[in-house]
Amino acid sequence: MTTEIKAPQFPEAVADGTVATWHKKPGESVSRDELLVDIETDKVVLEVVAPHDGVVGKIIKEEGETVLSQELVGYLEQAGAASGAENSKSEPEDKSSSSADATETEKVEDTWGPAVRKLIAENNLDPSAINGTGKGGRITKEDVLNHLKGGSAKAETTKAKESSAPKAEAKGMPPGASNVDFGEREERRVPMTRLRARVAERLVSAQQNAAMLTTFNEVNMKPVMDMRKNYKDMFEKAHGHRLGFMSFFVRAAVESLKKYPSVNASIDGNDIVYHGYYDIGVAVSSDRGLVVPILRDTDNMGFAEVEGKIVEFGKKAQAGKLSLEDMTGGTFTISNGGVFGSLWSTPILNPPQTAILGMHKIQERPMAVNGQVVILPMMYLAVSYDHRLIDGKEAVQFLVSIKDLLEDPARLLLDI
Repeated sequence: MTTEIKAPQFPEAVADGTVATWHKKPGESVSRDELLVDIETDKVVLEVVAPHDGVVGKIIKEEGETVLSQELVGYLEQAGAASGAENSKSEPEDKSSSSADATETEKVEDTWGPAVRKLIAENNLDPSAINGTGKGGRITKEDVLNHLKGGSAKAETTKAKESSAPKAEAKGMPPGASNVDFGEREERRVPMTRLRARVAERLVSAQQNAAMLTTFNEVNMKPVMDMRKNYKDMFEKAHGHRLGFMSFFVRAAVESLKKYPSVNASIDGNDIVYHGYYDIGVAVSSDRGLVVPILRDTDNMGFAEVEGKIVEFGKKAQAGKLSLEDMTGGTFTISNGGVFGSLWSTPILNPPQTAILGMHKIQERPMAVNGQVVILPMMYLAVSYDHRLIDGKEAVQFLVSIKDLLEDPARLLLDI
């Protein structure tokens, strides 16, 4: 029995996807619910799992190819069915040597993708002369193209260098972009992932279609740091996770958004949409690019709920498990470049939102306090806003409100 492997049913907001990674090759056995293929959309990565135990058959859509909702990407055969079908079709010619050679050839060919088999057949190539750079020496489409261009020798030299020298992992780079020996002035062209392309498109659109300005301020983080120090052990014991800075900023942002509703609004054509809820996006960096999962109804969330949800989102982002629902919507965004050491930046709007708060690195600086020079842990804050909707006065007062609440965090708990 042969089962069709199809792309998932995409949400209405997603037109199509790209086959990102096949985790199994033709001929490999799989168990029920084992991951077969990742399909990347411009928002999330969707996983296709095996509906039953079996063997991966023919792959219809190779990595990098575009697929539509519910489109056929490959076949899954029952265990033993594939080999039985192959044996019934083949007629023995020489049972002594021919069958052994054929079996060995079939094993090798099973590791090739359809594109590789097609190129080898069309160009009448000798596979043994092609240097395979894939996993376990597997021949890839790129290897065949390099061979056709006469680049097989160069590829073999590069492979020898990579095996003798430690591989430099380029975190955050797309598959195929890491492990490049830049010392030899080499280049490698890698297609943008759909997620990164979508992020790039949205960021450029934000700069082109919004009257974006940024206002800055600085906040004394000592009161927040002292509160964390006093209660971090009790907090972790009671809730199972650490008390971070983000919960303070989320709570301060919510209280400030209540005072300045235009900062929590969005523009839809010629209309201004004022939101009666506070869904705050938290920008998270992942290996696939920047993602912004949404904390919903944050006005009803306590510190523990905020921290727990952020931890959950972080784990899902690194594992590529964020769903479309996790990242849909949002009325305001907080981005924390400080975790990477950023001291000062101008965050870019996340349309259709009209404002974004940027957090930065905490750094001790000499500050004048009551006529005295005091060393304090300070953080620069930035709010980028759409001047079409938010006046400079509102943006500045909104940021000052956040500063005041963070410098007296007890107000967040007392709701004053």
